[in-house]
Formats: sequence, C-alpha cells, structure tokens
Amino acid sequence: MTDTAAALEAQWMPFTANRAFKGAPRMLVAAKNMHYTADDGRRILDGTSGLWCVNAGHCREPIAQAIASSALALDYAPGFQMGHPQSFELARRLAELMPGDLDHVFFTGSGSESVDTAIKIALAYHRARGDVSRLRLIGRQRGYHGVGLSGISVGGIENNRRTWSQHLLPGADHIRHTHDLARNAFSRGQPAHGVEFADDLERVVALHGAETIAAVIVEPMAGSTGVLVPPVGYLERLRSICDRHGILLIFDEVITGFGRLGAAFAATAVGVTPDLITLAKGFTNGAVPMGAVGVRHGIYHAVLESSESGIELFHGYTYSGHPLACAAGLATLDLYANEGLFERAASLAPYWEGAVHSLRDAPGVLDVRNMGLVAGIELEPRSGAPGARGYETFVRCFERGVLTRATGDIIALSPPLIVAQAEIDEMVGVLSEVLAT
Repeated sequence: MTDTAAALEAQWMPFTANRAFKGAPRMLVAAKNMHYTADDGRRILDGTSGLWCVNAGHCREPIAQAIASSALALDYAPGFQMGHPQSFELARRLAELMPGDLDHVFFTGSGSESVDTAIKIALAYHRARGDVSRLRLIGRQRGYHGVGLSGISVGGIENNRRTWSQHLLPGADHIRHTHDLARNAFSRGQPAHGVEFADDLERVVALHGAETIAAVIVEPMAGSTGVLVPPVGYLERLRSICDRHGILLIFDEVITGFGRLGAAFAATAVGVTPDLITLAKGFTNGAVPMGAVGVRHGIYHAVLESSESGIELFHGYTYSGHPLACAAGLATLDLYANEGLFERAASLAPYWEGAVHSLRDAPGVLDVRNMGLVAGIELEPRSGAPGARGYETFVRCFERGVLTRATGDIIALSPPLIVAQAEIDEMVGVLSEVLAT
C-alpha cells in the first residue's frame, strides 16, 4: 500500500471503487461559483453541480452567512413536540412554490429519507381511508430512489436491487422504463415516441388488482440511470391511469427540483401535479443535508383526521427541520428568486441543447438526450467491458479540468444554473476532445 493510500484507508467511500480511488485519488479542496479547486491547484469546471445539487453555484456568501448566523443563534432544536420559527417559515415558502394543492411539507435529511417518508405517507393515507389492502408499491425499471431499503425496493437499477435482493419490501413491482433508443435517438427535449409506455401500469393493475396498489413512484426525468427524458404525454397519461384506479402518484424530484428543468419543479415544467413530491439536493444548494416531501392538502388532512388525538404519523428524524438546514434552505430560495435562476435555466436551455447535440457525430456516441439544463451522452460499450468507456471518459475529462458524471457508459452533465455560454462551450469542447481519443 502506498503512503497516499494508507492515509486514505480509514474512510469507506460511498458508491466508489475504493481500491482504485485510493491508488489514484481525485481530491477537491475548495470551490467557488462554477469551479472546484483540486489539491494540485488546478481549477475544475463543475459540469455536474457537485452531485446534481449545487444549483446556485458553489460557496455562495448569502447561504454561508445564513448558516453561520444560525449556528451562533440556534445550533439545534428538537423537532418532536417542539419547533422553531425557521422551519415553519421554510415550509410556508416551499408550499408557495409547489404546484396545485401540495400545501404541506414534511422535512427530512436527504433524498433517501424523503422517499421513505413519501411511501409511509401514502400507506398511512390509504389506511386512514379504510383501504387497508392497498399495500403494494410500484416503481419503474431503471428508476433511482435513494439507498434506503424502501427506495431500492421501488427502484429499478439492477445492481442496486441485486445486491440487496433478499431484503427488499415484499410486493413491490415495476413498470417498464421509457428509453427507446431505436425510435428516439438524438431527440431534442421530450421524445416524440413512447407515450404508450405509461400503459404498462395497466398491465400491473390487471396483474395485482388496483385495490392492492398504494402508490406509483417515478422520477419525471430519470437522472442517475443516465438521463431518460419522458416522452411527450407520458407523465400526463400516468397521472390519468393513477386517477382512474385510485392510486397515488409520487414524483421523485430530488434531481429535477429547484430549477434543473427551467421551473421550480418538473411537475410545473410539464404541467402534471402528483400527489406527493420528494425533494432534496438543490433545496439547500448542497450546503447542508436536507430533504422534504410535499403533500397534497387532502392527504395531509385525511391522515390527521383519522386519529382522534395524539401523534397522527409515527415517523420522523432527529434532524427533521434542523435549524442550520432551514437557514440554508431559506437563503437558497432567496438566491433562486433574487437572481431569477429558474428563468435563467429556461433561457439557457436552447443554447445548451445545441451545444450538447454537437457531440452526435463524435466517436462512439450512440445518443444525446437533453431536458432543461441536463444532458446524457450515451456511448457504445467496449466489447466485454461495459462501463469502461464511460469511466475512462470521466477520468480523462477530470484530468483536462472538467467534472462530468459517468453512469455505466452514459456521461451525464448538469451544470449549476449560473453557467455561462462560454463555460458550456468549454465543457462540450473538452468532452469532444476526450471522445476523439
């Protein structure tokens, strides 16, 4: 073991090839606006918003100052049978942003916790209405809903499920994914073909019976699996089928929330209102861990009114509504509003689309897809080595000063919403150079 690897040995890193990383680490030591600084002093252009979360750019002073002020005034307040003003103010502000009658907010500490919370609320809602047989949960192939066992159960990324297959929730099932490379390759925005994929939910309903199904959970745009964009009309049809069968629809907007698609939420961008929305990541600009679940008015009141007194929902976390996280959330929402970042993302989307689609003729590129300020560049796998081309592309881009994200052989780009056109050109230019090698 090298001296460097020995110095790094104590930490077991998440979703990382630990032995490979510790042999050749990529260390970040500072960040500001659109750039990281590596430990060798190089500036790294952030093409991924950290991990889909730093939507307003790095180390923004209003957020840092809000966190520091809160740490000196109120470092922690218990959230069980107690409260503090900032959590109620943040819930009110968030409710104002959410579509339709999603007017109640349950705070969590992460996207994984948000998914677990939304699932529990869906089950509690049906129980409150006397629909005690509605216990089944439906996810989607290639979906990602965090790393809790409930999220993996409804998730559809095979490696995640296979690893924990003996421990998943019973009764979870999946509808087919929306990817159709043969018909939709190089679509710009939402692809024209595939609305009928939503009808796969009818197959699942016929198989199990609508009376057994509590909820369907989908990412409006599937991010972690490699940017799968919903076909035109797909989410609308999914909403209609759920309504017809009394099934709750959950949108997992941990990635798509807070401006990523040019609106506060994907639900707003596509005009489809779910029953619950899971949130995290861009909620605090990644500065403090925090998540939330947005809940429709009728769901909240059904659960509360089913209990005569006492605790209505036996669920919560030590850090639900943490004061520092709430301070970061309020400052982040102010930044989004004051700088018009959601609108800025929408205005940049056409330029972004043109730039990323310039890669369609690069060597090894099978598809380019985009929505809002997100893009997925799908590469042809190497024979006998799936994922190798994507990982090497990620490493070589980093060496050339651009941070990308590899999911198998798909390169995902999702820059902070403050990105400039010249920085878009730089990202795409470096990626083009790497693919040419």
